[in-house]
Formats: sequence, structure tokens, C-alpha cells
Amino acid sequence: MSISINKCKNDLSYSKSLELHPCFSREAHFKHGRIHLPVSPTCNIQCKFCKRSLNKSEVRPGVSNVILSPKKAIETLDKALQLCPEITVVGVAGPGDTLATEYALETFALVHQKYPHLIKCLSTNGLLLSKYAHRIVEVGVKTITVTVNAVDADILKNICSHIVDDGEILYGRKASSKLISRQLDGIKKIVELGVIVKINTVLIPGINDEHIEEIVRTVEEAGASLINIIPLIPQGDMIHLKAPSSLELEFARETAEKYLPVFRHCRQCRADACGIPGSKIDLSSILYGESTHTFSHG
Repeated sequence: MSISINKCKNDLSYSKSLELHPCFSREAHFKHGRIHLPVSPTCNIQCKFCKRSLNKSEVRPGVSNVILSPKKAIETLDKALQLCPEITVVGVAGPGDTLATEYALETFALVHQKYPHLIKCLSTNGLLLSKYAHRIVEVGVKTITVTVNAVDADILKNICSHIVDDGEILYGRKASSKLISRQLDGIKKIVELGVIVKINTVLIPGINDEHIEEIVRTVEEAGASLINIIPLIPQGDMIHLKAPSSLELEFARETAEKYLPVFRHCRQCRADACGIPGSKIDLSSILYGESTHTFSHG
């Protein structure tokens, strides 16, 4: 399935973003680079499979060697561009949620001021996407990934333990209902502002594997342009579950393709990844070295 460009107000910008984004385009995946700046320390939801960590060894989302301040992130980007001039995308993908604190948006503003030509990409759970939609656009973000693991609260309550909304902790179906509503509202709003939206869905056998078609149909109606279905990494409260088999993963992707193009080359990168994804060489160890600098985030 080819990606329709009629969902974006600026077709040329849309097409160019896809050509240069290694996490949105198969072709770009093997020739263009990206850097994830780990400036977002905390999260406002708790997924049962999520385990955030600071370490150098694990290769998965939610993990970083350090937490950077926005100012330090720009210095890191300067160095990264020297190491990998093929970088076309600057992203923030954690290790917490990008909108749970101000640091990601502050970082994007600084990046956009210094490097306006680079694509800015934000990953979020979507809880606060609608609230910050206009500001996201103001700081130059052109592409967004929203993680949507269910659009049925009775299913999502088995994936998401709780959410924190305006200081209130919500659990169960109440939490899941609010998160789904916020995600769909946020997707619709940010698409109307001309931002390209990709959906990440974690495939969890026995929980949301028979729900994939409804997820994809719903997010397509909300305005998403692309979906990335990734396998569960058993950990946290889901450490006892099995990751989906390659056949289960392929079936889910084929189901999704009825509604949206499917990105099939995701490497489930760390929150401090750097380099060309398709090269299988990550430059983060060179970029950060033995540094353990962090900043206080309360």
C-alpha cells in the first residue's frame, strides 16, 4: 500500500519528510541517520511491559546511558552531526514520555533554532498530545509517533496499569478510557496542524493480538498515516508472557495493511540511539563514551 499524502496540508513537506526519515521510510532506513536525545526522564502512564532504565547494555526502548539537559542535548547533537553527517532526524523518544515534562519541547526549540533543516520527531503515549499540539508545531516538530496499544478500555486496562493526569492517579478502565480518548483527540488535532503521525503498537499475544484490526481502523480514521507493529519484549509485569512469533507478527502486520502502510524495519531502539538504523552500527557508545553526566529533574 502506498502512503497517501492527502492527510497533510503541505504535500511537498510531507513527501520530503518521508524520504528523509529512517523510522518512517524503508528506503531512508538504510541511508539516512537519526539521533534520539534522551531528555525526558519521567512518564505519566505505566505500561505493564515498560521498564525504564539507565544503562549501557540493553538495546530496547526506555533505556538510555544518561539523561541530558536541553542545553547539553544541543552539544551532543553538534558532536553527533560530526560523527554521522547522514543524520536527517532529531528525535526525542524517552526514556520517559516526551510530554510528561517540559524538557523535550525546550530541546526541540533549541534544535529548531540552530538546525531548522533537520526533521524534528517526537514520540509520545498521547495523553497530553492535544494539550501541547500547537506548541509542538511551534518548536518545529514535523513527525510524531504515538503508541496506541488498544482502543478498547477493557483491553487496554490489561496493558496499562495507571495514568497520572493533572496530579491524579487513575487506574483500571477509568484510566484506559481517558488515555484512549486523549490519544485519538490528539492524533486528530496534530494531523489537522499538518504533522505526520505514525502509530506504534506493541503486539501482545493473548491480550491485543485479536484487536489489531480495530486499532488500525480507528487510528486511520483519526488521521494516522503509518503504523509500526512491534513485538512485546517480556519484562516488568509482563515478564511471564511470551513474545509473539514471527508468524504472529506477520499476520498482525498483514491485517494492519488493510488500512495503513506498515513500517517493517523498526529496531526498537534505545532512547539515546544514534546513527543509520539499517547499518546495524549504533554510535551512542562513541557519542557518550564513559560519561555519566545527568541533570536534576525533581
